[in-house]
Amino acid sequence: MQVAIIGMGRMGLNMARRLSEAGHKTVCWNRSVEKETEVKEFGGMFVGDISDISKHLDKRRVYIIMLPAGAPVDTAIGEVMNSAEPGDIIIDGGNSNYKDTIARAKMITEKGFSFMDCGTSGGVWGYKNGYCLMIGGQKADFEYCEPIFRSLATENGYLHTGAAGSGHYVKMIHNGIEYGMLAAYGEGFELMKKSGFDLDLRKISGLWNNGSVVRSWLLELLENALDKNPDLNGIKGFVEDSGEGRWTVADAIEKSVPAPVITLSLLSRFVSRQDESFSAKIIAALRNEFGGHSIKKG
Repeated sequence: MQVAIIGMGRMGLNMARRLSEAGHKTVCWNRSVEKETEVKEFGGMFVGDISDISKHLDKRRVYIIMLPAGAPVDTAIGEVMNSAEPGDIIIDGGNSNYKDTIARAKMITEKGFSFMDCGTSGGVWGYKNGYCLMIGGQKADFEYCEPIFRSLATENGYLHTGAAGSGHYVKMIHNGIEYGMLAAYGEGFELMKKSGFDLDLRKISGLWNNGSVVRSWLLELLENALDKNPDLNGIKGFVEDSGEGRWTVADAIEKSVPAPVITLSLLSRFVSRQDESFSAKIIAALRNEFGGHSIKKG
């Protein structure tokens, strides 16, 4: 098939490479032209303007947008519609808020285009291992694009989840669960590091991936990280969040679904960003006031 990838970031570039190597004609756009050389190296076509994409794809065109959530996605959609034709398919493969996706789907389909949302998991390993794709939209559009999804995904790694918005919703929950898993691994390994035993954390992470109920790909990645840097020297304990965890917690509140693990894992990321917690200062001062507990001077 023929396909356009809009956005050559870590995910978009590797997706374009995987599609090109699978035999699909792949037309690529990026805001800066510095990715043009890499695109040409794997046989893709690079264009300097989104409006030029339509000239290089046969009808019915497929556009996959791999841009940060929010305004960049809206801008790209607008530019695509200015040069595309009714019936062309626009796919948002980034991590957009599912409510924004539902609104975009309504607007885009009313203008005569097709729209799908594709929650994409796999990170920087997706090029080699294949991606996990959660795809919302009309079933007929999904079936038309299925050869593209099949080439991108690992075996059994793509699913039509339902109506537009469902793909991004499933991916949001996926990332919320990921927050909780990462927090549990982090807490458990910190306890082992401070246990007083001479534990080899790299070997333990490898051990647990053989028959243990907590085995996972995340543990494989942790084993790799500890193999390269056993004490994680030079890594600052600052943990960013890309939005999906916040959206998951907000969704839980909206639906009155208790989600304490995911919620606390999100809040713990905020703690990691404080050089010194004013909240902790308040607690220390109060303990001193009511109980005479000592205060560490800083």
